[in-house]
Amino acid sequence: MSPVWYAAGAGVRRGLTELRQTFTTSQDVFGYVLWTILLVVPMLLVRDDPLKGAGISAGAFMLPSMVGMTLAFTGMMTTAQLLATEREDGTLLRAKAVPHGMVGYLVGKIIMVSGTALVSMALPLVAGVFLVDGVARQGGGAWLTLVWVVPLGLLATLPIGAVIGSVVDSPRTVGLLMLPVMGLVVISGIYFPLSKLPEWLQTIGQIFPVYWLGLGLRSALLPADAVVAEIGASWRHLETVGVLGAWAVAGLLLAPTVLRRMARRESGAAMAERRWKAMQRVG
Repeated sequence: MSPVWYAAGAGVRRGLTELRQTFTTSQDVFGYVLWTILLVVPMLLVRDDPLKGAGISAGAFMLPSMVGMTLAFTGMMTTAQLLATEREDGTLLRAKAVPHGMVGYLVGKIIMVSGTALVSMALPLVAGVFLVDGVARQGGGAWLTLVWVVPLGLLATLPIGAVIGSVVDSPRTVGLLMLPVMGLVVISGIYFPLSKLPEWLQTIGQIFPVYWLGLGLRSALLPADAVVAEIGASWRHLETVGVLGAWAVAGLLLAPTVLRRMARRESGAAMAERRWKAMQRVG
């Protein structure tokens, strides 16, 4: 076995170990439960409010949209937060010191974040299916849409998170980025149809993957008649593949270069300086 493949295998084992740890840590489990509650409660509040002309409730519209938002958030922000944190605490520097250690490190993070994203999606989805009428009643054909939407969504968002985590100077900066991300959610058709917004906001919302993930999941989980609430009264599968695919290709081309530059800059002196700055803020 080549050294690179051995490092990748070690990364898979590392990712699975980190997943097992996060699912057996009370603080992390509480975070999953809290996130599920935060998503389900708004849906319950509007589950009896009809969405005009769509034949479903506002809660039914929100459920797949929020599941798509969760996938995008986890892929981008969790990846960015982990990279920024582990640059600061020296984990990345230790990985760099091992032959092909960065390969194993990145494979491990992909496994860990992907598993986290799937669980973060599954919990509110399962809860919502039982609590909100009109969702996930379409049979196996529609559910097959999830087979390509979810992996493509991860490919579109994980590299973005890796780029963000490579260029920010601290985990606190990633936290500040949540403010513009939440603004993006508002114009991405998560809480109400994007078709209700002015055309210029519709255009901005359709540039980013959050909207298309929500659209793809709505096409899989909502009745066919619900399509009237969408732009052009169409699920636009080809456009969904095109936009998410474009983000995936751009990210996969850009992320390796940015990660290599970031890894080259890592040193004991740089890590010590970041720790000193962090201690100054705490002090």
